[in-house]
Amino acid sequence: MSLSTQHIYRSANGDRWRLMTDTSSGHKFVRHEANQSSGGHVTDTDLEDFLDIGGSGPEFAALRNLLGPTSENSA
Repeated sequence: MSLSTQHIYRSANGDRWRLMTDTSSGHKFVRHEANQSSGGHVTDTDLEDFLDIGGSGPEFAALRNLLGPTSENSA
């Protein structure tokens, strides 16, 4: 599996969110990488599931901005 990565957001505490795409299947998911002091855990969430959360945090706003106006309709 080959992955393409796009930066979404990095918080002040060092957490990171990335939009990952499996280049062979086109499957997209959001990867959250917790900061080291929080254990450094990595969590992958299907893109549609992440958008369905409808969160108001900056990582959600940054993802919607990255995806453009169609992201509002795909949730």
